[in-house]
Amino acid sequence: MASAQSVIQIDGAYGEGGGALLRTALAMSALTEQPCRINAVRGGTKYPGLDVEDLTFLTALAKISNAETVGAEAGSNTLSFLPTTRARGISVNIPAAFKESDRGPNACVVLSSLLPVLARGGVYSSLATEGETFGSNALSYDYFANVTLPALRKAGLYAFPELVTAGFGRGSNGQVALEVEPSALQGLTWTDRGRLKEVKAVVTTASIPKSVGERAVAHLRKLAHNSGLQIEVDHQEVGSRTGGIFVTAWAIYDRGFGGGAAMGNRGLRAETLAQLAFEELFNWMSTPSTIDTYLADQILLPLVLAEGESTFTVPQLTPRFLTCAWVVKQFTPIHITVRGPENGPGTVTIRR
Repeated sequence: MASAQSVIQIDGAYGEGGGALLRTALAMSALTEQPCRINAVRGGTKYPGLDVEDLTFLTALAKISNAETVGAEAGSNTLSFLPTTRARGISVNIPAAFKESDRGPNACVVLSSLLPVLARGGVYSSLATEGETFGSNALSYDYFANVTLPALRKAGLYAFPELVTAGFGRGSNGQVALEVEPSALQGLTWTDRGRLKEVKAVVTTASIPKSVGERAVAHLRKLAHNSGLQIEVDHQEVGSRTGGIFVTAWAIYDRGFGGGAAMGNRGLRAETLAQLAFEELFNWMSTPSTIDTYLADQILLPLVLAEGESTFTVPQLTPRFLTCAWVVKQFTPIHITVRGPENGPGTVTIRR
């Protein structure tokens, strides 16, 4: 048991004060084998205390690092996490104990947050978890599979996802499986995007008329044509306990990745949904940034672990990203230099 003096204290209300802070702190604790205590968990949000998503992530991370925990229960405002061994690979189904009426976990957020730790686990890992796979203002499966993971492969992190069952919304119980290879991570120098390689989109539907998805596909093609872009669009129907539609569009450059996404809601036309996703992508493409705002959060920890220096540019330095960078520095003296104002465009350099 570590002494009280060696436990890293984290203010869970610092900065954005949400779940990203918590997950970053726990992942860094496992990676550096330093115990931590998080006070005022999610203290900057409307829903303070540990929630189902946090506990789902924590369950897996504790197995990976054979950690002891104190306060690991729903609603807890403090959490102590004490890893007892070096992080190792696992093969497990991660339970997500929630009812469909609850605000359940986002399966992709849980898996994405575990990725950097599993990549350093030394062996092949295989895991799956339940929860939302497509949602509003949240990491979706199609973005995770087509933007997040291809970008991370450029840094040497190899992971392979599978959508077992789709889940639309935070009360849904879809399932995502993920296989992760032990990886030697290398830094990325992405100061300019270089050549545009491809623009793609996918319309994912479940238990709705096929014509609705086809209308979204047709509108995406029209929008791309009007913008002078060539786009490849797929329409995929997936298994789900509930109906839904989700649109994801993305672009890949020599040294850059970005995307846009939108989730269908009752009364929202398919064409409007396509427009929302395409405009989000096009707005990023209209900037010189090498990665989009959301990818910055997901690529930070892998690049912190990578050999060599990394540099990338973003269209917006969000409070969430800046908070996660602050958390990393509580565990390691790594240099994370951020140039630019909060909520404005910026350049990030990571150097050991």
